[in-house]
Amino acid sequence: MPSSLLLQPLLTADEMRRHEDHGLRTWGISSLVLQEHAALGALALLPEGAPLKVLAGPGNNGGDALALARLARLRGHAVDVWPLGEPSSWRGDAALQARLWEGLGGGYCEIPDPRAALEGFQGWVVDGLFGLGARLPLQGRARLWVEALGPDVPRGFRVLALDQPSGLDPSLGDLPGPCIQADRTACFGHRKICHGLRPAREACGAITVVPLPLPGCPEAGLALLEDPRLPGLPWDAHKRRAGHLAIRAGSLGMSGAAVLAAEGALRMGAGLVTLLVDPALRAEIAAQVPEALVCPWEGRVPEGVDALLVGPGGVTDVPDWPGPLVLDASALGLWEGPRWLERPGTVLTPHAGEWARLFGGEPPREPSSRLAAVRQASGPAIRVLKGAQTLVAGGNDPQVWVNPTGHSGLATGGSGDFLAGMVGALAARWGREDGRNGGVLRSHVAAAVWFHAAAADHLGAGPLRVRDLGPALSAVLRQRSGHA
Repeated sequence: MPSSLLLQPLLTADEMRRHEDHGLRTWGISSLVLQEHAALGALALLPEGAPLKVLAGPGNNGGDALALARLARLRGHAVDVWPLGEPSSWRGDAALQARLWEGLGGGYCEIPDPRAALEGFQGWVVDGLFGLGARLPLQGRARLWVEALGPDVPRGFRVLALDQPSGLDPSLGDLPGPCIQADRTACFGHRKICHGLRPAREACGAITVVPLPLPGCPEAGLALLEDPRLPGLPWDAHKRRAGHLAIRAGSLGMSGAAVLAAEGALRMGAGLVTLLVDPALRAEIAAQVPEALVCPWEGRVPEGVDALLVGPGGVTDVPDWPGPLVLDASALGLWEGPRWLERPGTVLTPHAGEWARLFGGEPPREPSSRLAAVRQASGPAIRVLKGAQTLVAGGNDPQVWVNPTGHSGLATGGSGDFLAGMVGALAARWGREDGRNGGVLRSHVAAAVWFHAAAADHLGAGPLRVRDLGPALSAVLRQRSGHA
């Protein structure tokens, strides 16, 4: 039985537009109905009766803002609308929403100096300047608003962004320029990429998805990992049923990597762990991992092994092995990426520098370059690009998965070794047959990535010792199984 995952789609602007267009054609409803739903959902996030300053741009996002202003006024809020440009020149749904606002007796305030206008204000500012179709970076008067509502400006008010903070590109995790810093974001319909990938995610504050009456599920090339569940073993399970992982790791001066990999595997539930190490290291490693069988490396993988992990601690040679294979660290050899991508049942776990060694080019470090890298590397093998928000791809599935858990404390030596052991344990538990199914293997790998970073979250933000991940991982696994 494979690991179960909830996947939250992260849409580009074009994917969201296609989803909306399909829904409107299928159900025959007006786009104004979507705006009313969006406005009602966003209004529900605001305190009852709070004074509002509503920023409205000339497009659909401005139409959402004016719909919210109208509904808020009907509910007793004190509302000022601050438009970007002249509403009489607006077109489409924004123009209609402007007429509805004006029909209620609403007017507009011209604000030559945004910072001065906001000085002393204690309510909520609603950011409805730009949505999916903004041209970035913002310039002119829009830039003034962004600067007045940026992250470094002291303020007594709070900001609710409609769909996304103005200045963000919904299809990117990067920051294309200055943007508004929101305290809350009402995300309409589905999360966009900017709601899931850092650093853009940080500008959104607390994100609430406001449902829209659209049929079906959107197609998305990117998804956020949520709520992984690991199936338990039957009551009469034995250690071999839990999986036998062999680990070829460790070298002189780097024996700790083998120890950490074994610790990760055992904490993740491997029934048997066999460490295959250089003979000179056998006694040293065996003393640190009494639960594992520590054997001298003799050039072959023992019988009865369900999965093999190679690489932590300076091991470069990959033995001939037909079953599920996890390659980490030193085993990720120069320009070896294309070769391993074509091998089913293989998991590659590079960080950005190792990725460049595997495939050439510059190390992919920015969100957009990381996404491009994992998408360009094609083949049945599973690829795990480690780093802030680790990416999981491959297994004959074009969708890329993003891990939301973890923090910068994981950027320390040995963290990747521990994760590699966790991945190996889950690959081993379900055996060779399931492990060579790309989709099944990928779900196990993604679960390991999520739990590894969730263990860091359990410890709290800040620096950590990798050895502390073990007890934290056990605690998280108990919590998730309901046995805390």
